[in-house]
Amino acid sequence: MHEMSIALSIVKIAETEAKKAKVDSFAAIEMEIGTLAGIEFDALDFVWEAAVRETVLEKAVKRIKKIPAKARCGDCEKIYSLQFIHDNCPDCGSFLKTIIQGKELRVKSMETF
Repeated sequence: MHEMSIALSIVKIAETEAKKAKVDSFAAIEMEIGTLAGIEFDALDFVWEAAVRETVLEKAVKRIKKIPAKARCGDCEKIYSLQFIHDNCPDCGSFLKTIIQGKELRVKSMETF
C-alpha cells in the first residue's frame, strides 16, 4: 500500500514547513489530488491517522480537493473528461491524448492555530 509512503511524505513536507514557520503544529492541511494520480482515497484515509500520529499534523483537519481528469485529443483537439487513463476520445474515438489535469498530488496550504 503506497498510500502510507505518500502520507509520510506529506508529513515530511509539513514538518519542513513547520520549522520554517517556527510553529509546533498545524490546524489544517489542504491538498489537491487528481483522480489519475494513482491514489486510493479510502486507503489514504485509512493510513492517515497512523502516519500523522505525534507529528505536526496530528491535530490538523485534512482537506482534499479531488481534481477530475481531463485530456485533449491528439487528433481532433476535443477536451474531454476521463475516468481511466486509457479512455478514448468521445468524439472521434482516438486513443491519442495529452492529459491536461488529473495527475496532481500537491500540498496546497497549511493553516496554523
